[in-house]
Amino acid sequence: MIIKSAEFLTSAAKSSQYPPGELPEIAFAGRSNVGKSSLINTLVNRKHLVKTSSTPGRTRLLNFFVINESFAFVDLPGYGYARVPDPIKKQWGPMIETYLSTRTSLKGVVLITDIRRIPGDEELSVINWLKYYGIPKILVLTKADKLSKTQQIARQIAAAKKFSVDKGELLLFSASSRQGKERVWESIETMIRDKEQPIISEA
Repeated sequence: MIIKSAEFLTSAAKSSQYPPGELPEIAFAGRSNVGKSSLINTLVNRKHLVKTSSTPGRTRLLNFFVINESFAFVDLPGYGYARVPDPIKKQWGPMIETYLSTRTSLKGVVLITDIRRIPGDEELSVINWLKYYGIPKILVLTKADKLSKTQQIARQIAAAKKFSVDKGELLLFSASSRQGKERVWESIETMIRDKEQPIISEA
């Protein structure tokens, strides 16, 4: 993918604040501090399109970015960080589920997990949401450069077992080395092109 432009569009906490939805959207979901912002910045060849922070839990809204004036990335709030105030944590689930269940321009979700930890209940909940609403997914294991090749494979197998998917469905990625960047883009482009894929199930 050749990136000609990447711009921040708007932030939203509820559906009335979403942009019109005229462009296909790819959403990015994951726990706080999983490397979500770094993944998006690496994909679009920008250092600071999405703000990164050493303090987890800073992304508390849905952030929309227009890429090449032809599709959009949506950075969803990170989840699972204990130090975020309880009232805010309670808002995140409904905020994310409302977006997933109502956004007709959503083409798919990139679910991100740190390769160094086994996916937990939060990741499985997102998977269940995606299955229920019939939304395609891309599974990405970030921070692959932190492990040896042998360790990467072992973690990939363990995560695949937890997710009940084939090992090949889990894409290994590193923002530092750019490992996996092209494979992630290939999967995203397939989602954007797949106009026949139903986004919201009849259920």
